[in-house]
Amino acid sequence: MGKLFGTDGIRGIAGEELTAELAFRLGIAVAHVLARSDRRTKVMIGKDTRLSGDMFEAAITAGLCASGSDVYLLGVVPTPAVAFLVKDTGADAGVMISASHNPSEYNGIKVFGSEGYKLSDELEDRVEEIILAKNDPAPRACGIIGRVMSGEGLLEKYEDHIISVLGKKASKPRRVLFDLSNGSASATAKTVFTPDTTGFACDFMAYDPDGININRNCGSTQMSALCKYVVDGGYDIGIAFDGDADRCLMCDENGKVIDGDMIISAFAVEMKKRGELDKDTAVVTKLTNLGFHQLMKREGIKVATTDVGDRYVLEEMLRGGAVIGGEQSGHIILRRFATTGDGQITAAEALNMLADYPDMTASEIFGKMKRLPQVSVNVTVPQDRKVEVMGSAAVVAKKLEIENILGDSGRILLRPSGTEALIRIMLEGSDTAELSRYAEELKTVIEGIL
Repeated sequence: MGKLFGTDGIRGIAGEELTAELAFRLGIAVAHVLARSDRRTKVMIGKDTRLSGDMFEAAITAGLCASGSDVYLLGVVPTPAVAFLVKDTGADAGVMISASHNPSEYNGIKVFGSEGYKLSDELEDRVEEIILAKNDPAPRACGIIGRVMSGEGLLEKYEDHIISVLGKKASKPRRVLFDLSNGSASATAKTVFTPDTTGFACDFMAYDPDGININRNCGSTQMSALCKYVVDGGYDIGIAFDGDADRCLMCDENGKVIDGDMIISAFAVEMKKRGELDKDTAVVTKLTNLGFHQLMKREGIKVATTDVGDRYVLEEMLRGGAVIGGEQSGHIILRRFATTGDGQITAAEALNMLADYPDMTASEIFGKMKRLPQVSVNVTVPQDRKVEVMGSAAVVAKKLEIENILGDSGRILLRPSGTEALIRIMLEGSDTAELSRYAEELKTVIEGIL
């Protein structure tokens, strides 16, 4: 990663760490890095529902057009819609303006290439070099300045794609409650998930975005309201997306959260049963619960483990030929249908399983994996001190001490966040109280260095 790009694009507080000027320069940089000799570059721009989205959309558009690219404005769309439409329409790039699961004061910028994948590290480095340079590349002559066009109607292509993933209609009526996080899914989910497309009764919450309520007490990072409403309303399952709808978590009929590990494990077992699990492999990250690995071993499924971040999961999937991978957070890549994590495609496949097993509850379908207790603690650490702090003698010694205590019955993972000024501590084992104590002890050591 460079100075600007983290594991999931550029991100920061809008107007402070992420400014309109930076967004303008990113537009210039993307246009020059992806420039073609035979025609103007075609770039699509989407955004989530944050108040700052309009500002960044205008700034990036100006930079792209000033450098000779044509821009198609998609409006409010899910991040995976941008990836899908870039490839489907033959565009050269797509830009998504979103800070995903972060609060509304944050925003971010993700760039996809012509095949619908996020830019490679090499291309990101070239974009970053231009952004940080003192002198901009030579501007385009007036005759080849880009134009701005509406992407109206293109979103329907993406919606139709998700609907095509939905299988046969359910024979047994069930009730589903969707939490749209006041985010991008508000633009699509009500069209995609209907009684006609699913055979289920579909209700929705958190679908009225006002620019600042995205992810506020709703969505896949704050599941308590959904879990309560599912139980109180007698729903069979609850499905939550994050702000840009590239993640999906669920809760069962009892209000218990079904996390990404549980979803991936259920999908992988079902795919192997159907002969659809290429290489008999699922790809996950270091944070994946040990219970996942235990279930996969019993089912004869191989597991490839990567660093934390969906880009690393995808790289391993492409390298090894796996068709399913993802993260505990609900960022799940189903490579038969998408080039990136797609919350609504994950939801569609989950509903397919409910339809295929009408006599089983959500807790039975997705509860085969038994989670070991995990404790996660975040410590605020300035971006420029993460490496120093993690490598300090005191932190290394404390981590080793905890590892020796846990032995083979647990583990500890210490890692820098790829998107925020945080160091994340994760412990896993059999005793939650013990894990919490160790996490707080390590947190105290880290804070003592700052």
